Amino acid sequence: MKKLLLFLTIMFMTMSYGQEMKQIPLINVNGEGKVKVAPDQVCISATVETKGNNAKDVKKENDVKMDAVLKFIKKMNVPTADFKTKQVSLNPQYDYEKKKTSYNATQTVEIVMKDLSKYDELMEGLVQQGINRLDRVSFESSKLEQYQSEARKLAMKDAKAKAEEYVSVLGQKVGKAFTISDNSQIYHPQPMYAAMKSMAADSAGASNETLAIGEIEITANVSVSFVLD
Repeated sequence: MKKLLLFLTIMFMTMSYGQEMKQIPLINVNGEGKVKVAPDQVCISATVETKGNNAKDVKKENDVKMDAVLKFIKKMNVPTADFKTKQVSLNPQYDYEKKKTSYNATQTVEIVMKDLSKYDELMEGLVQQGINRLDRVSFESSKLEQYQSEARKLAMKDAKAKAEEYVSVLGQKVGKAFTISDNSQIYHPQPMYAAMKSMAADSAGASNETLAIGEIEITANVSVSFVLD
């Protein structure tokens, strides 16, 4: 009997709460805030990949090339904290048609270059020292969190302005925010590395401009329900 009374009490409270919720006058709007900034650093993920029939020789060749790559990065005065070896692998690959086993060795280095004026020199040097696979080139901002905060504030201001515009013709006022949903997006420019093509096409060594950074667009989208007074 006590369980039944408890169940009925909970059901009554839930129904009452639901009715109260439905009676609250709300306006639902979306707001957007955008902040565009120039990148101040570039993040590069580059790999040395070597293949061959002898595991020891493949690994040795890969180590020699990566050693040259790391020495070049240090020569470019990139701080030790801004580059690191991310992944090392040596895998057998069996060819069922030829019934032979070959080996594939890879080492990946991740670099954060904060002097964008050295971008072309860095990329050309990496390729010359043995990098044969670029996994990622992403231009970013070191003040990303600050700009994300600015975009969110702009999105909230936009949402409130829309709500006030809608209800102004009804003689009502926008009250406190009832619910807020956030969905922010960031666009990182990822240009193709044209210097690889230019090095092959221009063996005379003429200088080519290969960098068009663009802008980072930080967008905050919010959905807000305001109580109407």
